[in-house]
Amino acid sequence: MNGHSIPAKEQPKGLQHPHDHPKPPVPHPHPHKHQHPHPHPHPHAHFGISYSPYKADRTCKNQEEVNQDLDRISEYAFIRIYGTDCDQTKTVTNAARRHNMRVFAGVYDLTNFPGSLSALGDAVTGPDGKKDWSIFHTIAVGNELVNAGTNSAGDVVAAVRKARSVLRAQGYKGPVVTVDTFSVLLDHPELCHVSDYCAANCHAFFDATQRPEGAGAYALEQARSISARAGGKRTMITESGWPHAGDANGVAIPSAKNQDAAIASLRKSFDHRREDLVLFTTFDDLWKEDNQFTFNAEKFWGIHRDL
Repeated sequence: MNGHSIPAKEQPKGLQHPHDHPKPPVPHPHPHKHQHPHPHPHPHAHFGISYSPYKADRTCKNQEEVNQDLDRISEYAFIRIYGTDCDQTKTVTNAARRHNMRVFAGVYDLTNFPGSLSALGDAVTGPDGKKDWSIFHTIAVGNELVNAGTNSAGDVVAAVRKARSVLRAQGYKGPVVTVDTFSVLLDHPELCHVSDYCAANCHAFFDATQRPEGAGAYALEQARSISARAGGKRTMITESGWPHAGDANGVAIPSAKNQDAAIASLRKSFDHRREDLVLFTTFDDLWKEDNQFTFNAEKFWGIHRDL
């Protein structure tokens, strides 16, 4: 899924079928950062969620509008954004600081790269000229670039290395990754190896054999498979959700009820590793357009549309 990039075309998610790859042994991907002996104070606590700062007419939301949006989802630990247009790195980090949320930021593609990285540093530069990178959870270089055929795996590997070098020189010490579909990461483990952890988009809806009640188990299985393929490296599912409207994809049927079931399944499956799941997405993306691979559902993945 593309949370960003208005002109970008969606790619077929039917290519992400889980049976294309043998199921490897299941490792313990990484030590848990959070132990939860008691119930969470909120069902969304510690999870991430994706967000795009665009209006239905494709214009940019201003700082006040972004503030209002994040006020509605402040229970999440972090928010994922996709690019630097609309001055979104600055508006979202400003809004996130008000709620002690962190921001999973990035550059959407390799256009104007590595110059495009400057927007990240600019967004966290204070009046004194010093950069406070602590707001960033992760910085991603590209979203599904290999899946889209936009760049080769080799191009992306080189870009991640370059980005890490540039960002480290500016004082950023957090994770640098590239995000792609789970099937691409299984085929190209070098994308995991160059990243500080494996970052995979995974939507059960695009597998015609999957029902919403199994969305969490499906995503968790892919995360474990990717970690095994990458020598036990941690895997984060950087997008997973279910549409509430659109056309059926086999037994994967969009509806509000099915979306609720899928999100509940995802929360349950990742309850022991909440920091490894980004739910997709905050609100309906009415600026998006469908294509032959999106089942007329592209606009309708918003989880919090009724808040």
